Amino acid sequence: MEKKIRVYELAKRLKMTSKDLLEELEDLGVEAKNHMSTLDSSTVDMLMEIYSSEEEEEEVVKKIPTKKPKVKPRIEKEEMEEEEKEEEVEKPQKSEIEVSENVTLRELCEKMGISTSKVIKDLFMEGKALTINTVLDEEAIKEIAQKYSIHVKFVSAQKQKVSDPLKEEFEKLYSQKKNELVERPPVVTIMGHVDHGKTTLLDKIRKTRVAEKEVGGITQSIGAYKVKVNGKSITFIDTPGHEAFTEMRARGAQATDVVVLVVAADDGVMPQTIEAYDHAKTAGVPVVVAINKIDKPNANVELTKQELVNKLNIVPDDWGGDTPIVPISAKSGVGIDELLEMILLVAELREIKCLPKGKARGVIIESKLDKFRGPIATVIIKDGILKLGDYFVAGKTYGKVKSLLDDNGKRIKEAHPSDPVVVLGFQEVPDTNSMLYVVSNQKEAKDYAEKYAESLKTKPKHVRLDNIYELSQTEGQKILNLIVKADTFGALGALKTAIQKIEPEEIKIEIIHAGIGNVNINDVLLASATQGVILGFRVGNEPRTKAKAEQLGVQIRIYDVIFELLDDIKAALSGMMEPEIVEEVTGHARVLQVFNISKTGKIAGFQLYDGSVEKSCKVRVYRNKELIFDGTIETLKHFKEDVDYLEAPQEGGLKLKDFEGFESGDELEFYVLKEVKKAPTYKKTN
Repeated sequence: MEKKIRVYELAKRLKMTSKDLLEELEDLGVEAKNHMSTLDSSTVDMLMEIYSSEEEEEEVVKKIPTKKPKVKPRIEKEEMEEEEKEEEVEKPQKSEIEVSENVTLRELCEKMGISTSKVIKDLFMEGKALTINTVLDEEAIKEIAQKYSIHVKFVSAQKQKVSDPLKEEFEKLYSQKKNELVERPPVVTIMGHVDHGKTTLLDKIRKTRVAEKEVGGITQSIGAYKVKVNGKSITFIDTPGHEAFTEMRARGAQATDVVVLVVAADDGVMPQTIEAYDHAKTAGVPVVVAINKIDKPNANVELTKQELVNKLNIVPDDWGGDTPIVPISAKSGVGIDELLEMILLVAELREIKCLPKGKARGVIIESKLDKFRGPIATVIIKDGILKLGDYFVAGKTYGKVKSLLDDNGKRIKEAHPSDPVVVLGFQEVPDTNSMLYVVSNQKEAKDYAEKYAESLKTKPKHVRLDNIYELSQTEGQKILNLIVKADTFGALGALKTAIQKIEPEEIKIEIIHAGIGNVNINDVLLASATQGVILGFRVGNEPRTKAKAEQLGVQIRIYDVIFELLDDIKAALSGMMEPEIVEEVTGHARVLQVFNISKTGKIAGFQLYDGSVEKSCKVRVYRNKELIFDGTIETLKHFKEDVDYLEAPQEGGLKLKDFEGFESGDELEFYVLKEVKKAPTYKKTN
């Protein structure tokens, strides 16, 4: 139930008398008889917003003007002058502004140069209760700006690109010092399905009992370990096998040079095997398949190879493919040596190189806040040498190396390429997969981190059904995320079935949540997190839901007719399609005479014999039915006056950009280029 507040209670909050507040309410057109009268939440929010806005902005009077008592004329004159000064302050600073759709009221006021308190008051007098955090659509922005005689130009919001000068510096060094690059030990990731023997394999390689130390025999965090094989080093990253740690597995794939995909010979290719392979494939690293548990009675190596072909499109090298397949037993050690040799061979063919000296660069594969040691991170060194006392940056944080620990937990003084090392000395916990760079001093580290953090700041994405195209583009893939609410299970089932029958080939529809009952705050939070739109069928909104949706920029659409809902989805899908650029011919004309005007150049006098021409049109010039020019209009005239539009059968004159070779009798064709939204191509259903 909506909570109400009495006038005297609000007056205390606003640090004013009840009488002054009653006069203020009277000015705003709000009915309140006495100090015991109750006010609804929208009125309270509006008043609190006005006062908070006035305190924040220097150009606004800090106290809301109350109704003035009748006093001497001299004082009235002074007060009028003060009010005039205040009105001067409230004049907009610009006659035209550029904004992107779905800005907040505060952002729009800042653009217009008008205090939020004035705008909120003016809108409230029209019966519109808005707050500074209310998200405005295109229509609302135009309406508000028009009140203050401001023209609005809408521009598309573009994500700011993150500048990384340190990354560019290393790319430059790699280019300049090709002859100084040396081979680096490979970083290898063990991946695969749970219980297929990943940790047991790594344990056998390291000749330790890692698996027994883990809960349930499953690795619980990413670890990195360095081993020696025939005088050469290999760094192994052990990623978790449990399905809950899919994201951590992705981190391992992105930090590695070679992936060992473990597949059990008695179990074959499982769902997590496919996920693991997809991570490796996406990271663009070579894969070596280890078929494990070959010593089990029900093991079938050939059948497992067949599954690799059918489910992963991996063709074994002994079947004529290019993926090495090594049968092993992590328990007994059979095939381990062959696997290590194959890893070194693949690494050698890949030619993994690095800069062996100078400032270090590394990739963070795991980070956490340690109770005793503060923020720490596991880093794989990629280039240079990391030493105690080095200043470094890692994304939006920085620090100084206070301590280095190797994979056995021993303190070391420096770390070399491909070394796994735990680094202590971060100001904050760094993001996994961020790069660590050594810099010259603390100031450079701090400045870089601050600039990097600033470059990451972007406007929150406000998703609406009518602008989903711009916000759902991710590397060419278009997805429309929907949250569906209905009044009954029967209606919900019918709605889901109807939506799922809309199967465009170019766009994917995801119903990320479907439920019964009114739209609530949890629905809004889910929609905000997934860039989704909420569609309700014969339902309402729970208390505070609408306000939360406005704050987060989430669109809620409620329908009573199922066909209207489906039509809106189809319209949104059309908006998500890449628009086609089509040409539309607007008119034709014939050049009657050519005038050579000093300081202006040649102007063609023409007669429009069909259609029309606008100054923004493009024009083609034909002579004897052959195209001799295609360009833009610089000047369009009707007699001596500059005009923007002419219609047949009017006569006019024009000057073209970069063309003056007119002759009498030339034919002119005027045209415009328009974006036309494509309609989705729907799949045929039986």
